[in-house]
Amino acid sequence: MAPARVVSRKPGNTLPHPPNRLPRGSHPNPHSSANSTTPRNMGKFEVEQFLTHLAVERDVAASTQNQAFSALLFLYRDVLGITLEWLNGVVRAKRPKLLPVVLTRAEIAEVLRHLSGDNLIAATLMYGAGLRLLECLTLRIKDIDFGYRQITVREGKGNKDRVTVLPAAVEPRLQLHIEDVRVQFEKDLKEGGGYVTLPKALALKYANADRTWGWQWVFPAHRQYEDSNTGHRHRHHLDETTLQRAVKEAARLADIKKHATCHTFRYSFAIHLLEDGYDIRTIQELLGHRDVSTTMIYTHVLNRGGRGVRSPMDILR
Repeated sequence: MAPARVVSRKPGNTLPHPPNRLPRGSHPNPHSSANSTTPRNMGKFEVEQFLTHLAVERDVAASTQNQAFSALLFLYRDVLGITLEWLNGVVRAKRPKLLPVVLTRAEIAEVLRHLSGDNLIAATLMYGAGLRLLECLTLRIKDIDFGYRQITVREGKGNKDRVTVLPAAVEPRLQLHIEDVRVQFEKDLKEGGGYVTLPKALALKYANADRTWGWQWVFPAHRQYEDSNTGHRHRHHLDETTLQRAVKEAARLADIKKHATCHTFRYSFAIHLLEDGYDIRTIQELLGHRDVSTTMIYTHVLNRGGRGVRSPMDILR
């Protein structure tokens, strides 16, 4: 038996438009099935036309075209059971080479000043430890080591674990937050809840681990939900959109003109470490980059002007 396909739990049509809505006049091939607009009666030619249309006429981003490409492959291969030939006639959208947006230390402080509660602690960790959004929100209690002042990131990008720094500046606030989480957890236990989702098959390997303190989220959701299979009451981690909206609003209140997002904290972490003289290999390990060339991107946006050059205008008398 073929293994079950794992698909996103977030429903909705994410294609720019469905494959049976090809633009009019896009069937110059006399052998194409232009008169039948169902995906089953289309094939390699129509798919190539559709993907090329996205790149050339609609000027979509490369990620949007790739998403459409993957969705169509899934539709034909896994739903309709049709194998498409290699689509080498597609004009691919070009991925732009963008430099990361970085905030100054003063701008970081101003954004943080407009955050509070869980959002402030999470944002402080993203900046102070170089965490990605979901790496921060999926931290477990056992991943925080106050003794060694370090954070263990489990199954980060590329399914790799890594260790990064725990900022001393956030320790008192984080400890108080964890105490509050502990009180809520104990209350959930008394009420028959206290369950948390474990990675992969650990629930089978470690009995009752899904109700132990160490596996609880550092940033649990404010509401519980009931598992439809077991009937157990769980808490998910804080939803990422909650933090994203809070950071966006904080940047607006701070009058930041740059496009500041949650990931901007991670970019700024790397740049500020470079400015402080830390070597690129250390920063690579803290960020969890597989290739140092990825980390080297940050050297291009150091606060030293374009390419580190001093403008002749600055030495005019």
